[in-house]
Amino acid sequence: MVVGFNTHAQSPKVVQGLLRDSLSRVVSGATVEFIDGKDTLKTGASVGGVFTFNNVKSDKFKLRVVSLGFEPFEQEYTFPTGESRFMVPTIVLNPISNLIEEVVVNGVITVQVKGDTVEYAMKDLKLRDGSVAEDALKKLQGVEVDKDGNVTAQGEQVTRVRINGKDFFGGDVKTATQNLPANIIEKIQIVDDFGDMANITGNRSGESTKVLNIQIDPEYNKGYMTTIRVGGGTEERYQATGMWMGLNNNSQVAVLGNLNNMNAPLFDFNAMGGGARGRQGGGGRSGGGMFGGSEGITTTGSIGVNIRHDFSDKLKVYGSYSYGRDDNNTISESFANYLAQNMTEESNKNNGSIRANHRFEGNLEWNITPRDYIKFSPQLGFDNNSADNFSNTLQYIDQTFSNLQQQRTISDVTAPRYNFSGLYNRKLNDKGRNLFFNFNYDNAVSETEFNQELERWLTDPNNQNLTEADIIEKTRREVENRSWNAGASVSYTEPLSEKGKLEITYDFNNNDYDNSNSQKLLESKGSTAGNILNYDYDYDYAFTTHRVGASYRYEGEKFKYSLGASVQPSVLKGDASNGSVTEIIDRKNFNFIPIARFEYKFSRQSNITLQYSGRSSEPSVSQILPFEVATSETYKTLGNPDLDPEFRHSMSLRYRSGDFQKGTNFFAMLRAEVTNDKIVSYNKITTQPGLGSVQEVGYANEDEGVYSINSFYHFSRSFKEKTYNIMYGGGVSFNKGISYQSSDFTNFEFKKNINNNTSINQMLFFRYNPSENLEINPGVRFNYTITKSSLIDLSNRNTSKITPNLIGSVNITPTTIFGLDVSKEFNHGYTSNVNPFIINTYIEQKLLKDRRGTLRLQGFDLLNEQTNINRTVSEILTDSRTNRLARYFMLTFTFKLQKFSGINPFQDQRGPGGMRHPRM
Repeated sequence: MVVGFNTHAQSPKVVQGLLRDSLSRVVSGATVEFIDGKDTLKTGASVGGVFTFNNVKSDKFKLRVVSLGFEPFEQEYTFPTGESRFMVPTIVLNPISNLIEEVVVNGVITVQVKGDTVEYAMKDLKLRDGSVAEDALKKLQGVEVDKDGNVTAQGEQVTRVRINGKDFFGGDVKTATQNLPANIIEKIQIVDDFGDMANITGNRSGESTKVLNIQIDPEYNKGYMTTIRVGGGTEERYQATGMWMGLNNNSQVAVLGNLNNMNAPLFDFNAMGGGARGRQGGGGRSGGGMFGGSEGITTTGSIGVNIRHDFSDKLKVYGSYSYGRDDNNTISESFANYLAQNMTEESNKNNGSIRANHRFEGNLEWNITPRDYIKFSPQLGFDNNSADNFSNTLQYIDQTFSNLQQQRTISDVTAPRYNFSGLYNRKLNDKGRNLFFNFNYDNAVSETEFNQELERWLTDPNNQNLTEADIIEKTRREVENRSWNAGASVSYTEPLSEKGKLEITYDFNNNDYDNSNSQKLLESKGSTAGNILNYDYDYDYAFTTHRVGASYRYEGEKFKYSLGASVQPSVLKGDASNGSVTEIIDRKNFNFIPIARFEYKFSRQSNITLQYSGRSSEPSVSQILPFEVATSETYKTLGNPDLDPEFRHSMSLRYRSGDFQKGTNFFAMLRAEVTNDKIVSYNKITTQPGLGSVQEVGYANEDEGVYSINSFYHFSRSFKEKTYNIMYGGGVSFNKGISYQSSDFTNFEFKKNINNNTSINQMLFFRYNPSENLEINPGVRFNYTITKSSLIDLSNRNTSKITPNLIGSVNITPTTIFGLDVSKEFNHGYTSNVNPFIINTYIEQKLLKDRRGTLRLQGFDLLNEQTNINRTVSEILTDSRTNRLARYFMLTFTFKLQKFSGINPFQDQRGPGGMRHPRM
């Protein structure tokens, strides 16, 4: 008898499938979820549209597919009995009807346009090993990245960044673009964002901001990446940076650190995120312009952590903490022409500043039920800044030397702040009836102490070789600004038809300021200014607005529009005191504000959007204080308690069109702004014996409208699988400014001076990029600025700047790369026409197993000509020249490592990214 036994272990099960659209085209990059009871696995569809799940244990499961531009897909399946592999029948995704078609062509980057969003897929970009998000952005049509890392998309600056739809390090753009590895990115989206209220209710009223959203490839949702870089160079330059980022499906942690003296800060602390409701107004906040900046030489140290965790599909939390300390020294020269006042100044400045900043931002999002959603966003910040500024100024009146003034100002600022905002949304039915509510509370305190020493030598008007007077003034000034901002909005939406909705809104906003400004004259020589340099002012005022509006919103397949109106009464009320003298501030205004937005889709690949918005803003602290504030005997300001708030009307027109199959696209933008009741300055200059020129500044509302017009266009074309690319674009901007001048030139009568400033910008660039091993980018930029004044002839003050440049890199061997960045400026019309010729170059060698290490030798500004010239025009025309980081050589070593589930840590074809090298 023979007895046989057939035994075997259960083989691992595999589920595989293919994604196509309704026209049988492959859909790549979609997110596919495998749902087995409470467990969920995620993967991404490959370039061929294939998805695979290994080691499947359950016989019954659900597949959910999500891809931008397609309706979500969800279906349950049963694994065939006795089989180890299950090929799911082809899943067909249906496109969303109002989405411009996604076109995938070999070599032409996939582009989608959906309303206010332009999306780029990363599959076809030819990027080198170690590229970061910024390198990918430079290859996107309609997107520009300047040498300081600022991102501009379709003519507008990108102000916030998100990763997978959530803020990353508080929305700090450069932190993400200069550190996030490009190879883990699946898609990049450029969004015209109107805030949380618009994203939830669909009502896109008000002004939009450009937001960059980076989508991580689902393949990289479990694992980690790290980059460490150290370097040293000539001129005592050094760099030490590190980045670690870990992902585990529903969790994400990123830690960044940076220490260098090469003008490469890690974080931007100039702005905090808006939370669930952005802060409104802000005339009483103190500016931070005297600290930091990209000019000069900066030593910086920073560290930060960003955390995100999804407890479930319903509950998500994310936030970040950042700390940075910047030590900056800026040396500058300037020439100032006080228009229509026969006075000019030549200044040399040496400014030093130290900024220490803390920033924390958190967010909690909770879908309580399918109909109820809440979001809370706390924010904390603390700044501790100091500055030591020295200036040497020569002053000329009627082209005759008048006086020499030296001034040193030492200041210390502490500024704690906190904000708490939230929102609640309730879907009242499935047809579009909706109730939305949000709120915010913001508290900020700024305490500043100024210690100033001023010495002025006056010449005898009849003999400039003789000194008429020597004046010394030492003062101490203490300024405290306290501000509170509270606001709330309510929106109710009622569906009137399948495509039409009525929305009723109410918005309340209150900005409250409690400020003090006191100064004491500590020492005086040859000065009789004790009576004006000793003062103690207190001023407390509030600006309150109520806005009630109603609009009708229609959303058709080709045509969308919103039409309506709102009314906004406002009150500016408070008082200002100086000892026993008290001035009352009490102004009431009423504004009628249209609500208008139109969007029309000409075809599946082109659309146009027209938008109107209106907003009022209160006067600043210095503009409204009704007492004389003198920082020296020769400079005084006098505020006006009768000022009305300004009201700004904005109209924008955006057009997008392209034949993405041929690799062409065109973006255009036109924006116009008109400001009613513009607050303008009244400037008076007199010459007084023993003092020289004395400047007095006052403020009033202007009856005549002040306006500006800005335009932008960009055309690009790709040939032969994006081997050849051409980009042409530019724009024209016009600004009308008004001020009033009084001097001997105007017989000491205040005369209106209208400044018209026109700027014409053009650019032409080519890119030759046959593979990731070779890239050549020649191009040229042109700027021409026309300045006109109604009181004096400024035709000889027009300026032009032509900047040709060449950027390229080539693999000398598979592991050796040579790069070059050459630019030349041709400047004309400035007070000092400096024409720097900048040459930056590098050579790098891949080292260690699987090219984990990189050794790079860089040379910056080989001819030592780095400088910066700039012109600003208001009631004063100023040409300035500022120092920048000049010639040095740097040797850096970089180690990079990535490890993701199912991917060998050194297997990826593009290689890991990491911290950026110093800007070329």
